[in-house]
Amino acid sequence: MNMLLDEIARATARLAEAGAASPRADAEELAAAVHRVKRSELHSVTDGAFDARFWEFVARREAGEPLQHITGRAFFRYLELKVGPGVFVPRPETEVVAGWAIDTLRDMDVSHPLVVDLGTGSGAIALSVAQESPRARVHAVEKDPKAYIHAGHNIEEIDVAGRVRLHLGDFGTALTDLNGTVDLVVSNPPYIPMSEWEYVPHDVRDYDPPDALWGGGDDGLEAIRVVERTARRLLRPGGYVAVEHSDLQGNAVYWVFAEENGWRDVRNRRDLTNRDRFVTARLSTEV
Repeated sequence: MNMLLDEIARATARLAEAGAASPRADAEELAAAVHRVKRSELHSVTDGAFDARFWEFVARREAGEPLQHITGRAFFRYLELKVGPGVFVPRPETEVVAGWAIDTLRDMDVSHPLVVDLGTGSGAIALSVAQESPRARVHAVEKDPKAYIHAGHNIEEIDVAGRVRLHLGDFGTALTDLNGTVDLVVSNPPYIPMSEWEYVPHDVRDYDPPDALWGGGDDGLEAIRVVERTARRLLRPGGYVAVEHSDLQGNAVYWVFAEENGWRDVRNRRDLTNRDRFVTARLSTEV
C-alpha cells in the first residue's frame, strides 16, 4: 500500500475517535494541503515524499481546530479561498444563497446589474457572484479589519477582471452613494442568539470571529434587521434581497421583511438538507 494512503487510514481512525464529523475527508484534506496536491492526486505522492508534518496537522484537527484554519483554504462553489483566524469560514449552506442570487441576476433584464454583499467575510458570496455573473458589478462590505484583509487577498487573487470593490465599514451605514440604485442585496449576517452559546460546536464558537456569529438582540436577529433597513435604502424599486438565517429562524425572518415597509414576494427558501435557510424579498415598485 502507498505509505501516504496507509497513514491517511490511520489518521481517519484517530479523527473518528476524536469526534470529527467527516474524518476521512478531513484526513485527506490535511494530507493534500501538507503535500501541496489536490485530494484527487494523493495517490501520486511517493513514499519518499511523505511529509511527517501531516501528523502535526492531524493533531491540531484532533484538538478541535477547524480544518480550514489548518489548511488555510476553504472551498466555496467554484472557488478556493484563503481563510484563517479572524475570518468566518464559509459553509456549504451559504452556497445555496449565492446560487439563488446568481440565478436571479441571470433572469434580470439588466445589462450590468449592481450587487451589494453585506458582511462579506472572506469574500465568498461576492466573488462567486462576480465569477458566475460576469456582467455584474459587486460591492462587498466588511467592518472587521482582519476579515477585511482576508477578503482583500482573495479579491486580489481571484477577481482578475476587477468586478468586486471592497469597502471597510459597517453595513448599516455603508454605500449611501448607491441608495436607490442597487439591483440585488445579499447577506450572510451574524444571527445566532447568545442563548444558544452552549449548543454551538466548539470549532465554531472558539475559532470563528464572535462578530460573525452572534446576531444581537434576544432572538439573534438584530443584524438581520439592520440588513433589512440597509437593503430597503439601497435597492431600486423592484430590486431583490436575500439574507441567510438559522434553520429555526425562517418564520421570524419572514416577518422582518414586512409588507408595510414595501416588501413583496417574501419567501422562505431551503438549503440542500431541506431546512429553512434564507429569506428572499422584492422591494415594491411603488416605493
